[in-house]
Amino acid sequence: MNLFTDFDSRIKKVLEEIDVVRENRAAVDFGRIGVEPPRDASHGDVATNAAMVLAKPLGTNPRALAELIVEKLSQDPEVAEVTVAGPGFINVRLSVGYWQKVLADMIRAGTDFGRSAVGAGRKVNVEYVSANPTGPMHVGHCRGAVVGDALANLLAFSGYDVTKEYYINDAGSQVDVLARSAFLRYRQALGEKIGEIPPGLYPGDYLVPVGEALAAEFGSSLRLMPEEKWLPIVKDKTIDAMMAMIRADLDALNVHHDVFYSERTLHANGGAPIRTAINDLTFKGHVYKGVLPPPKGQLPEDWEDREQTLFRSTEVGDDIDRPLIKSDGSYTYFAADVAYFKDKFDRGFDEMIYILGADHGGYVKRLEAVCRAISEGNARLTVLLCQLVKLFRNGEPVKMSKRSGDFVTLREVVDEVGRDPVRFMMLYRKSSEPLDFDFAKVTEQSKDNPVFYVQYAHARCMSTFRKAVEAFPDLDLDSLDLAATVEGISDPNELQLLAKVAEYPRIVEAASLAHEPHRIAFYLYDLASVFHAHYNKGKDQPDLRFVNDKNRQLSIARLGLVFAVASVLKSGLAITGTAAPDEMR
Repeated sequence: MNLFTDFDSRIKKVLEEIDVVRENRAAVDFGRIGVEPPRDASHGDVATNAAMVLAKPLGTNPRALAELIVEKLSQDPEVAEVTVAGPGFINVRLSVGYWQKVLADMIRAGTDFGRSAVGAGRKVNVEYVSANPTGPMHVGHCRGAVVGDALANLLAFSGYDVTKEYYINDAGSQVDVLARSAFLRYRQALGEKIGEIPPGLYPGDYLVPVGEALAAEFGSSLRLMPEEKWLPIVKDKTIDAMMAMIRADLDALNVHHDVFYSERTLHANGGAPIRTAINDLTFKGHVYKGVLPPPKGQLPEDWEDREQTLFRSTEVGDDIDRPLIKSDGSYTYFAADVAYFKDKFDRGFDEMIYILGADHGGYVKRLEAVCRAISEGNARLTVLLCQLVKLFRNGEPVKMSKRSGDFVTLREVVDEVGRDPVRFMMLYRKSSEPLDFDFAKVTEQSKDNPVFYVQYAHARCMSTFRKAVEAFPDLDLDSLDLAATVEGISDPNELQLLAKVAEYPRIVEAASLAHEPHRIAFYLYDLASVFHAHYNKGKDQPDLRFVNDKNRQLSIARLGLVFAVASVLKSGLAITGTAAPDEMR
């Protein structure tokens, strides 16, 4: 049950019964009504701005309208108190019986509590990571991987039909450079002295085993071939090896894609998919022959001072028109992006989400233009940019340089601190803001370490169940119907904890609509804080303890509340891709 949705319906039903609203129904928009927790919990359980947003179109005073709403709402048997605050805000305090009903629904739902149908089965493609297969993943890729994976989990939990996709950038000059770098390591494996890695090639040691594998498979035969013969062989083998390494790195981070889409498929058969996409744009009137003016600042690679085939992207929201085919007849990098989007659209996706690094900000408008042109407004595109991650060790910066080979890999970070701290902390700040990641801080066992604090809350819930069995040895937890014992929950401290748990469906829905999975991490920390605070009160006030060996019935009722807390913690942690441990060691 989403109590905020429930009371949104109740308030709107009350409004329909008020004469001034009923007589002017066409003049008011119920969609502007908000129902949410009040900023100050002492004011009540639910607050609404209904009178504030409807008074003006109805030509009445907000407080006067609020009084009419209060009069009607106070007749609801599940409303304990309803008051008007300030110029017309309405605060509602719910009855204990209503809270007990909410708790029973939570218990029955278990980890499905908060699951939403807001997605209505719409097909969403979430593309994330998509790192060039030129080496191991570094910590910069890590944040995009976690944000994309958590967002996909969140959308699936909210009723969307989600596909997790990785776009393999296995075409273009950087892959040729990779193959030549691997070939150098192959020569090294054959016993040659290669000296320093020449400038322009990838220097990392991660290519050493690739070279050794090539030597084991081909012996010295590749060395005897001209480059045009060995290059495609080495390229295929090296890409396969790099993708195997990348998949292993992602697995260590608990990231698993449904689709790995190869850019090279777009260039198959002479680039037939690209040609088809350009023909589609041409048919829709978005392509012309022309010359682009030189852009300001540094010239992009695909700019030419001569006639080209251009996408009229300025007519669909872009800053400049984009070249599709160069004057020599070859396709631009952007043309492949167009074909890839068309492929997604043809696969039936209603929405495409791209998780990109902050340095890809220039891609946003051009991708949005492609979406409008290809789908003719029938698809939605969202680009989320992940800001940089700065690594620290005890407050001291950890430097990295991918080109030099001296960099901190994603796998090194996961191996040192564990996947759970990495995943949770990558979400513990909005992705559009820079993130500082300190190896020491994320392994502290304290309230200042969010992932420990949240996981500890779940472990404490599980410990409570073990204590209940110790206090009542004949208690069979598996056969208990906890939903039938909720009448014992009535203490204000318990209701405060229950109210925080009840926010979960609203948080899930809002986070999915905003594409902001960090909201789940923030909420879990807040819930853990309320739970730990209530748990600690029991140390000084035995009557508040979840397990009281002198009151079996009340203890069982409180186990229902603990079960609800544990279920939401486990559900939220699953969305973040983080484990919910039964105990902390």
